[in-house]
Amino acid sequence: MEEQVIVLMKKDKETGFLLQELGAYTVFEAEGLVFRAYVEEIEGKNMVVLQLTSYKEIADWEYDAIFDYYDTEVFAAFDKNVEEVEGEYQPIWMLKTPFSESQVEMEEVLTEIIEIHKEELESVYEAIADKKDDYCEA
Repeated sequence: MEEQVIVLMKKDKETGFLLQELGAYTVFEAEGLVFRAYVEEIEGKNMVVLQLTSYKEIADWEYDAIFDYYDTEVFAAFDKNVEEVEGEYQPIWMLKTPFSESQVEMEEVLTEIIEIHKEELESVYEAIADKKDDYCEA
């Protein structure tokens, strides 16, 4: 298992500037899956904003297919609201979760979210493998 370090910085909501480092967290099997990660104050609480993406280059037709087949309900057990982020080259999903001061707890949460995302992506890639004709114009 390859490890990756995710550094969470506090982001100013108004300016977009990163203000301070809140922690560095070791996660496994996350390479290429995290597009962006930061902490933002939302309704008076520090929330981790995690933007998840695809770990491989995709063909144009796969972009819509991946969004169509990706089930954001896989995060329902965690009471996480997941939004699709359009307008990027790769498919991106944005998830917000409470920030924890506990190093161990934050690593566990990040790892679990990334594992679920990776499993769902693998399922999607398998499901769309033979769908090219459905997404390409003749």
